Amino acid sequence: MGRDKLFLTLLDRPLLGWVLAALQSTPSLSQVVLVVNGGNMEAAQQLAANFPQVCAVCLGGESRQGSVAAGLAQARDWEWVAVLDGARPCVTPDLVGRGLEAARQTGAAVAAVPAVDTMKMVDEAGTVESTPPRHRLWLAQTPQVFRRDILAHAHLHPSTNATDDASMVEALGYRVKVFMGSYDNIKVTNEEDLAVAEAILRRRRET
Repeated sequence: MGRDKLFLTLLDRPLLGWVLAALQSTPSLSQVVLVVNGGNMEAAQQLAANFPQVCAVCLGGESRQGSVAAGLAQARDWEWVAVLDGARPCVTPDLVGRGLEAARQTGAAVAAVPAVDTMKMVDEAGTVESTPPRHRLWLAQTPQVFRRDILAHAHLHPSTNATDDASMVEALGYRVKVFMGSYDNIKVTNEEDLAVAEAILRRRRET
């Protein structure tokens, strides 16, 4: 987006503030580690001062994996860890709470929603190779919730092909439970997403 989306104003607060507000209202969650890049450290600390659950604000790594590892280092005594993407302002306390419940079944759980469009596997030339059965395809979101020792184990054996923490855990043979996410739980990656997120949050305020 050409600027740091996490601190763009969404209605009356920074986008990241919506995520922290949801976590603050999640009864089963007691502490939050906020992982940010160096350019956002001061702004993140100022924002965190409004949310007592934030116990640490730390510098992230050069990749998603590095940033989660940095957060884990601040949470050494925790039994359970929920990893959330700060760019999902429409996350709800209910979604986080259900993630913690689902993770207790296998030690790992990921929010996801069933794919509604037909998906195509294509080669590097852009030619369709296959059409996977849609009823078996789910689109992963966050929160992703893990027993801390399982996630720490995965980060000791990082995969260069992993695009999220759940895939790292899967690669080591752990069972990962899928629980129903929300189609409202969008990730803001462009201006259009920002407008959709604002509409979702405005609708919630009015109902």
